[in-house]
Amino acid sequence: MTGPLQKTTHVRWLLVFWLFVLSAVSFLDRVNISIAGSSLAEEYHLSQVRLGWVFSAFVLGYALFQTPGGWLVDRLGPRRVLTGGVIWWGVFTALTATLPTTIAGAVLFFVLVRFLLGVGESIMYPSTNRFVSQWIPSRERGLANGMIFAGVGAGAGTAPTLVTFVMLHYGWRSSFWLSSGIGLIAGIVWYLIARDTPEQHPSVSPAELSLIRGAQIQPQQTRASSAPPRVWSTILSSKSIWAVTLSYFSFGYVAWIFFSWFFIYLSKVRGLDMKSSALYSTIPPLAILIGSILGGVINDALSRSHGKRAGRCGLAFTALLLAAIFLVLGSRAASPTVASIVLSAGAGSLYLAQSSYWSVTADIAGEIAGATSGFMNMGAQLGGALTASLTPVIAQNYGWTSSFLVAAGLSVAGGFAWLLVDPNRSLTAREAQGL
Repeated sequence: MTGPLQKTTHVRWLLVFWLFVLSAVSFLDRVNISIAGSSLAEEYHLSQVRLGWVFSAFVLGYALFQTPGGWLVDRLGPRRVLTGGVIWWGVFTALTATLPTTIAGAVLFFVLVRFLLGVGESIMYPSTNRFVSQWIPSRERGLANGMIFAGVGAGAGTAPTLVTFVMLHYGWRSSFWLSSGIGLIAGIVWYLIARDTPEQHPSVSPAELSLIRGAQIQPQQTRASSAPPRVWSTILSSKSIWAVTLSYFSFGYVAWIFFSWFFIYLSKVRGLDMKSSALYSTIPPLAILIGSILGGVINDALSRSHGKRAGRCGLAFTALLLAAIFLVLGSRAASPTVASIVLSAGAGSLYLAQSSYWSVTADIAGEIAGATSGFMNMGAQLGGALTASLTPVIAQNYGWTSSFLVAAGLSVAGGFAWLLVDPNRSLTAREAQGL
């Protein structure tokens, strides 16, 4: 019982805020190349198709190491793993700007560096989900995940203006060095303020700890050992995890059109100059930021009032269908301004569903939340790798409208996959029953 003089701390929300910062930094580091891509391609004589290979290399490395990264987080904890990851991706972001223009085989260098950058960034969101499963009560997980993924919008929204400014004044290479430095500082701060569990944090009051642990159905224990031995069979035998992973594949395909190609689409297809393209490119990230937080709030509110099937699954189903409608309408708009706004509404609608993916995996996976969410996120990144390479091919052969229509179709399929997800049945309970 909380006495009148006992202070209730809010350390969990300070750490959620810093995960928002790290989320923003990770997206600054990964989308800066979509802004600097045209300059890089001109300097090294890369076609758009070869530039697409460079984009895909990052997403492929990011995708392939999601599940191993999640396992590592479950074993070592998010504090150390995320700190090491931030240092790793800072180094490879800087390396992107080091290649001399006279060297042969530049595309192979960029593919390798971006692949390894993706490997480093793969631990970002499995780490946040492990943190959420340990630090955040179930009734607050929608908002916590919404805030963390609002960093996607913040980072991707900052990138066009920041990178364009730096490019115009100091050259495209300086934008990578700046991004690297920001990331290294943010990672050091995380190591200093974070702990793997609330029990380990000296600033967490007994009242806050009681709130966190008292609201959890199965309180998490500090684990120094590896994940449970049946972790992989548990994940791979779950219909809900396969459904949410397939849905996240669709989500990732749609999202990466905005992260990889939207700036180039506005400048090359819609005919906007660099400054105008940078300005309009900030609209989708702003919509993503708003959609992430709003989706988290709606997620928690519906889950409390109507249950998790409505809050997690119903919201995601509706959001992905709404995103598909905006993609179809925006791709057919004649005006660049109208197209930018309507397509951005599609991005915002898509991210209304973001908290559902991560909240439901934290809810049902518990101690193996890192590995489970890593497996799920692998689906999204495989979708992103596909769109990074396939989008210019479709656009070249059938037009850019067709590229957006394909994305809309996948968004619909991703929405219906949520109908197969059971948010109320934990993976550990399922294993205990031998199912």
